[in-house]
Formats: sequence, C-alpha cells, structure tokens
Amino acid sequence: MTSTPSDPRPDPLAARPPDAAAFLAELRERVGTEVGASAWTRVDQARIDRFAEATGDRQFVHVDPLRAAAETPFGGTVAHGYLTLSMLGGAVGEVLPAHPCVRAVLNMAADKVRFLAPVRVNTRVRAVFTLTGVSALPEGKAALRLGATVQAEGDAGRPVLTAELTLMLVLEEAARETPRS
Repeated sequence: MTSTPSDPRPDPLAARPPDAAAFLAELRERVGTEVGASAWTRVDQARIDRFAEATGDRQFVHVDPLRAAAETPFGGTVAHGYLTLSMLGGAVGEVLPAHPCVRAVLNMAADKVRFLAPVRVNTRVRAVFTLTGVSALPEGKAALRLGATVQAEGDAGRPVLTAELTLMLVLEEAARETPRS
C-alpha cells in the first residue's frame, strides 16, 4: 500500500526524540565556519535615548545632538558601546538555526570585547557570527562559542565591535529532567 495525502503515514523519524549527541557532532564539524549575518538594524536617536534611560548613562555624546555636534569629532551623537554589545543578543537569535533538541539558549560570557569605532546616530549595523567551538556541559547542556563582529554599513562594512561569545544550549534531555528539590 502506498501513502497518499488522504492516507498520511506518520514519519518514523518524527516520533524519535531529538538526538543531542548527533546535533553536537554536526556542530563540531562546522567549527571555523560562518554561522550567518543578522539583518541590518538602524541605531537611531530614540534607541540611544532608551538605552541611556535604562542604564543611567546620559553622557552628552550620546543624548545631546547639538552639543555632540559642536564638541565632538563625530558630527552628532554616537551609540553607547554597551548598546552595540547588547544588540548581539537579538542578532544571534536571528542567525542561529533552530533545532528540536535545543530548548533554550542562554548567554554565558562575552570575552575579548573590543569597541573599534563609534556608531554614529542613524548608522545601520549588523552582526556576523563564526562558530569557534562546541563543548558538552554536564546535565544535558552544551557550550557554543561564537566569534562576533558588528559591522557598520558603508565604509566597506568596517568592524565597530568584536567579541567572543559563549552561549549555553539547554538540550532536550535537560528539559525532560525533573527539577530536584
């Protein structure tokens, strides 16, 4: 008997639980390759102002366009370096492919952060990620290491920030475990 749209058969692979070990092995094979680039995002004054309000960092170079234009070499305001760094969270979520054995992705570390150039107001930026390492962690988790480069549009995509990120992947096995009391 053949399967037809009116007689769908269940996919035997769909019933199998995701194989985290195979997934990690696949990732290890990709170490050294580019994972992807996020979409271009405009860093406008409203975003800079919201970040200043959230962090309490209201230095004029970020929030006072007239004074920044008059007193700095940037011709106007610039984004906080930490705003640019914080944008990596959303960008990495954009480029990491979903996998059924991954239940959550958590930040573990941002190392070797370098602020290489200011991000002027209204500049569009994107992040490019390279997979640099994969390791298993206890309790059904894994660590994913990514090289991150934030580029500014124009200027041949000049880097404005580089960092090494470590993400914790909570795998399906860990999600199925019952919490210990």
